[in-house]
Amino acid sequence: MAELATIARPYAEALFKACTAEGVDLGGATTWVDELATIASHPQLRQVADSPKVTAEQVLGIITGVARTELPAMARNFLRTVVENGRLRVLPEMATQFRALVNETRGASDATVFSAFEIEPQALKELGATLEKRFGRQLHLSVQVDPSLIGGVRVVVGDEVLDTSVKARLEQMKAALLA
Repeated sequence: MAELATIARPYAEALFKACTAEGVDLGGATTWVDELATIASHPQLRQVADSPKVTAEQVLGIITGVARTELPAMARNFLRTVVENGRLRVLPEMATQFRALVNETRGASDATVFSAFEIEPQALKELGATLEKRFGRQLHLSVQVDPSLIGGVRVVVGDEVLDTSVKARLEQMKAALLA
C-alpha cells in the first residue's frame, strides 16, 4: 500500500540516521526492528492497541514484555514514538524500509527464493553464492515453499525476478506453441 510506505518512510529514515549517528550496530538494530514489527503485526496486539481503554504505556508494556530480547534505549524510544503517534500498524513497513536502507549502505539486498520443495542448508548456501554472482551483490535469502512451481526456483530481488521453475518453462513452451 502506497500510503503505508509514505507514512513509514520518515520513521525508517529517522531511525537509520539516529543509528548511524550514534554508531549503533545496524545488524543488531535490524534484528530488534524486525522483532518489533513481528510483534506489532499480531492481530490480538492490534486489537488491544486500538482499544480506547488501553493507554500507550500499557501497549508499550505489552510489547516490551513479549520481546525475546532486551530492547536497547534507542529501540524503546523508537517504539514509544511509534505507539504515541498511533503508527503501530505501520511498524512492519517501517522495518522493511529500515532494512532496505541498511542493505543499501552495505551493498546488499533481500532476496526471496520460491521453491517447489524445502531446500537443504548446504544447497541454499551454494544457491546463494551463485545468485550473488548473478545479481552482483550480497543477498540475504529467505525461502518460501510454493508447490505450484513443480520444480526449480523463482528468485525475487527487489523488482528483479529470476524464474527457472518448471512452471515458468511450461508457460514459455505454451506461449511458443500458441504463437
